[in-house]
Amino acid sequence: MFEALKKLFGLKKEEEALPAEVAEVIGDSGKKIDEKDLDEILWQLELGLMEADVAVPVVEEIKREVRAELLGKRVDKRFSLEDAIKLALKNAIENILRQNTFDFDDFVTKHEKPVVIMFVGINGTGKTTAIAKLTNRLQKMGLTTVLSASDTFRAGAIEQLSIHGDRLATKVIKHSAGGDPAAVAYDALEHAKARKRDVVLVDTAGRMQTNVNLMDEMKKIKRVVKPHLMVFVGDALAGNDAIEQARVFDKEVGIDAVILTKIDADAKGGAALSIAYTIKKPIAFLSTGQEYEEIVKFDSKWMVDRLFSS
Repeated sequence: MFEALKKLFGLKKEEEALPAEVAEVIGDSGKKIDEKDLDEILWQLELGLMEADVAVPVVEEIKREVRAELLGKRVDKRFSLEDAIKLALKNAIENILRQNTFDFDDFVTKHEKPVVIMFVGINGTGKTTAIAKLTNRLQKMGLTTVLSASDTFRAGAIEQLSIHGDRLATKVIKHSAGGDPAAVAYDALEHAKARKRDVVLVDTAGRMQTNVNLMDEMKKIKRVVKPHLMVFVGDALAGNDAIEQARVFDKEVGIDAVILTKIDADAKGGAALSIAYTIKKPIAFLSTGQEYEEIVKFDSKWMVDRLFSS
């Protein structure tokens, strides 16, 4: 995203340090920001954001916030209009990203046990690996886990989750490929109750989000185990596809929080902004690599700094 926007701002690198707040740039003297100046630079801003795969409704909201913050104000003589817009842009992005916040660790720790967490999303986003990472995180918090291999559509998915279960020394409840996913989830929950385990993590099938049978399957699992948390796992590199996937899953089965994967692979940042705005649900974690420890709690300031870093 920085590459797309640095052309707009004429920045070389972040050594051109600016005040943290727009209020420090807006003063009683200096050039007044008029409609013509603002329209011209907002058009360039729109192009930069769209190049970064930010969805059109989000671009419009960002432009609206920037315009409302700056139109008719005066820019302190020490700064340029581009400086003021850059800071207003950062503020607008942070506002979108922090509209909904969610503390996963706090939720799981305080909730009545066993906590049931159901993961949804299409194949290839890193859903099963994300489940393993959260299992590792929960174990380090002193909590016990059970994994439900409810993606019975693919035999490989059961095997993949089983491998993670062996590595993490946690029980994996599984049936044969082609079995009833809801039955697997039910057995996992009953096992957790009987053995007094703290958290049940339910893997699910990830065929295309438009597949009616898949959504019916998700709804059945949800009815049977009544998850306390529905987590959508999306690929940060997928751009508008990830946004549409999140929107459909939220409409069909409901989403409480989001995990974005592959954030380490030069993501443009548009997915985080757009998903947060589109479904109005918090981003809980970012997956930053392949190792179990490479998952971080989402922080809006961290993401904004990443978007604007060189």
